[in-house]
Amino acid sequence: MVSTDRVLTVPNILTVARLILVVAFAWLILGPGAELWAAVVLIIAAITDYLDGFIARRWHQVSRIGQILDPLVDRVTVLAVLIVLGLSEILPWWLVLLIIARDVVLLALVPALRSRGLFALPVHYLGKVATFLLFASFPLLLIGTGNAAWQSLADAIGWGLLVWGVGLYWYGAVLYIEQAVRVLRAIPPLRAPSV
Repeated sequence: MVSTDRVLTVPNILTVARLILVVAFAWLILGPGAELWAAVVLIIAAITDYLDGFIARRWHQVSRIGQILDPLVDRVTVLAVLIVLGLSEILPWWLVLLIIARDVVLLALVPALRSRGLFALPVHYLGKVATFLLFASFPLLLIGTGNAAWQSLADAIGWGLLVWGVGLYWYGAVLYIEQAVRVLRAIPPLRAPSV
């Protein structure tokens, strides 16, 4: 539910800041190879993701642009992080492609939803949990690139969270597809205006 038409809100600023943090993350990994600093940047990005939603709801700053921008930046963040982790060989490419394929499948639903006057379906709680698990796993996998015992523990926990995150990510996709099918059956396509 939109509570403001303003574009310049604290949640929207945090969302844009998260996009800038993703660029910093990519540079830290692909440039100097500073995995620990990159992990810190990802943690800060995850905190901004939580804060923008909390602030938007708590202080009635939910905006139409924020409803579009926030999930878009979430997808860009996940995509960028996956590609960087693939390029740096922290994640195997088959796993990167498995996660990206989920978003491609859901993106394919957008034209059919648009034909019914909808931009997207409401965000499902399971999708939020899956995204949280993925975001939690990435810094741990970065921390786990070292040889210390505590880094090996971080790596193991990171892989556990990642496996659960991918499973829930795809299960959430199945729920979104079922929801989309119900919506598409219930709402007739919009008619083009007659000339």
